Amino acid sequence: MPSRSVGDRRSRTLTRDPGLAGVREVLRAHLVDHAYPLHVHDTWTVLLIDDGVVRYELDRRTHAAPTPLVTLLPPHVPHNGAPTGPTGLRKRVLYLEEPLLGADLIGPAVDRPGIADPLLRSRLHRLHLALDRPGEDLEAETRLAFVVERLRARWLRPSADRLRALLHARVREGVTLTEAAELLGAHPTHLVRAFTRRVGMPPHAYLVTLRVDLARRLLLEGCPPAEVAVLAGFHDQPHLTRHFRRILGLPPGRWLRGGG
Repeated sequence: MPSRSVGDRRSRTLTRDPGLAGVREVLRAHLVDHAYPLHVHDTWTVLLIDDGVVRYELDRRTHAAPTPLVTLLPPHVPHNGAPTGPTGLRKRVLYLEEPLLGADLIGPAVDRPGIADPLLRSRLHRLHLALDRPGEDLEAETRLAFVVERLRARWLRPSADRLRALLHARVREGVTLTEAAELLGAHPTHLVRAFTRRVGMPPHAYLVTLRVDLARRLLLEGCPPAEVAVLAGFHDQPHLTRHFRRILGLPPGRWLRGGG
């Protein structure tokens, strides 16, 4: 797609297709008196304000994008925008294909679209420079990869923390390593190594401790041990007893009687 310019002496834009996989469009604009109405994109909008401030609504909440921030607007979420000062604003925008950042980032981006991150801003600036230079495809692709890495790192918790949250949410039914890897977008062995380094025990051992703790609470509430085993996620009562004794030093019945 060739470059095209639109506007008058007060409002100028330049937009083009950069020919880089994952980047739908690059936009540079100087806006003075134009206000965007509520609209949506099917791409991610990554916005740099080089001069001025834009005020916008996203998901019925009002935000401002001053010069130091990077703003990330998610796909399919209505937003608007307008300059706040008499001199308008100058902006640079990348429109990224939705799969490049992933659907799991949409919720966090709606909650916190403004990013105070000098490194991310620097990476985006260098990407724009590379996109402006013909023949620098490899540099642009490389710089895009580092931008995507930084954007995802801003919101998504380390895989170990996300796996821990998943285990807490599914104490009884559990989760297979393959399923966890698919849900969290990580390789299975990476998940195990990262979790073990961060928590100090592998995921399966951590889940057992959660189940024993749940079993202990159920016993204190008066639930019969045979029912506790199933309710806490163990295969059967002997399975519960084995791990209960290993962690707490006594089988469930004796533990409930105070060790007698």
